[in-house]
Amino acid sequence: MQQELVDKIKNNPKYHELVSKRSRFAWILSIIMLVIYYTFIMVIAFSPQTLAMKMSEGSVITIGIPIGILIIISAFMLTGIYVWRANGEFDNLTNQIKEGLK
Repeated sequence: MQQELVDKIKNNPKYHELVSKRSRFAWILSIIMLVIYYTFIMVIAFSPQTLAMKMSEGSVITIGIPIGILIIISAFMLTGIYVWRANGEFDNLTNQIKEGLK
């Protein structure tokens, strides 16, 4: 009985659509985050003086601190974007698959 249910789900075109869209979207967001992180690391490696520049005359804060904070915020934003889409489009597809099994 269990294997029959698994086969029904795997043969459902909505299931293939869900897997395809979710995988593609996750890869896109992962690539965006990797580009952000690796760009930051490359700047640290090859141009550390860029991040060591002061925000203003007499300031103790360098430009690298707000850039680091922005990188952390971008990770939260990308996670939020994924959750927003997962709770909308991906959940709708999942519910359609469940309805198709009844």
